Amino acid sequence: MSVPSLDASTVIEPIRQLSAAGGQGVLCVITHVDGPSYRPLGAMMAVLADGRRIGTLSSGCVEADIALHAAKALENGAPYQVRYGKGSPFADIVLPCGGGLEILLMPRPDVRVLDALLSHHAAREACVLEVDRRSGALCAVAEGETGWTGDIFSVTIEPEICFFVFGKGPETATFAGLVQAAGYPNLVLSPDTETLEAVARAGCATRHLTHAHCPKDLPIDARSAVVLFFHDHEWEPPILAPALTSAAFYVGAQGSQRAADLRRMELVRLGANETALARLHGPIGLVPSARDARKLAVSVLAEVLSL
Repeated sequence: MSVPSLDASTVIEPIRQLSAAGGQGVLCVITHVDGPSYRPLGAMMAVLADGRRIGTLSSGCVEADIALHAAKALENGAPYQVRYGKGSPFADIVLPCGGGLEILLMPRPDVRVLDALLSHHAAREACVLEVDRRSGALCAVAEGETGWTGDIFSVTIEPEICFFVFGKGPETATFAGLVQAAGYPNLVLSPDTETLEAVARAGCATRHLTHAHCPKDLPIDARSAVVLFFHDHEWEPPILAPALTSAAFYVGAQGSQRAADLRRMELVRLGANETALARLHGPIGLVPSARDARKLAVSVLAEVLSL
């Protein structure tokens, strides 16, 4: 059975910090999961030479002990494997979930490979990290699945979900702020200066819309979600029509069922076919008829992530 690939958020920060440290540290990777686990197969953590830890591999049960083993691996200069939970020799370290974890520790990982992974991430390209458990050698390749092949453990890393948020008002600002707080890449496009200023204060990237359209230069790919929050629904069809023919895995717009029906009629007038219309979400969100901006934001984000 194939293992789902990882979002970059699970692995990229340990890789980035180790690269910035010139590889002076230990890359720790979950290579086997037995039963329930807080983190998925392939999740990573970095322990730098100065003792700093980046990332987690449990709910806090084993990180301090991993740091001790990492110091040993760094001193010996060789890969090191440790097991926690089921079948572990460390009876005093218990995993509350009742499962088991095997973690491979690799001292001083090759910075050239780390940088290659970071380059793929910046380009929003999937990539695969291959690890030799005997030598600790790393390799970045284009294809593969998370798991073991002989002595080689592979980790498939997918780009993070990117949100393109169109709209104005509190719903737009609240949703964009939530996405930003959750750490997802995002761009907010709005005709409203006040909305743009509000989301900019939250750290979001912004772009001013002078008229209703979906800019052709937006880097919308298969890991992108396009979400609209307009009360002036006439803004929606010119944005949705091209978005529905893009590679985005999610396209949706807020509003009632009546607004959704009128929106579809206008999209048909603009030439949208049934295949495109079938991709459109609306009313959006897992909570029906959410009217509070905060509840709507959580409801919509949950719907996007559920897909």
